[in-house]
Amino acid sequence: MVTGGVASVVYGDPRFTRDVDVVVEVDPAQVEDLLGVFAGGSLYVPSRDVVDREVRREEGGHFDIIDPATGLRADVYLSGRDPLHAWALERRRRVDLGDRSIWLAPIEYVLVRKLQYYRMSGSDRHLRDAAMILRISGDQVEDAALEEWTRRLGVEAELQEARRFQVD
Repeated sequence: MVTGGVASVVYGDPRFTRDVDVVVEVDPAQVEDLLGVFAGGSLYVPSRDVVDREVRREEGGHFDIIDPATGLRADVYLSGRDPLHAWALERRRRVDLGDRSIWLAPIEYVLVRKLQYYRMSGSDRHLRDAAMILRISGDQVEDAALEEWTRRLGVEAELQEARRFQVD
């Protein structure tokens, strides 16, 4: 499923993003198949050993796929045993984009991750993204799910900040 800045643009205010963040569920037996999707192309893809090691992590597995010609990057996050990833993957939604479609992370997932990134980095960009999502697409938010995940992950104060955030 697509998340991060691209999901923020879909749910919130259009802005430039330099990468696409995706969450994938891959078990060790699928690593070869995953890498085969990119075989023979011009993209930088980590070695099988690197991807295999990341897939085996219980939490936080991650690797990048990079187009050397443009510098564009896909940040690939592996679902591991993260309960929020599992919840979101079950609730992702298909979005048509002309002749293609993507699986998009649920709005509550995008909000909670933006609040976590804001807490970790202090970057107003994440707070602004969350505030704009709430302002533009707030009617799509399942309040009970958002409240539950913000409580479970300890970002209730950040959610209140996003609700109060004044966008210029």
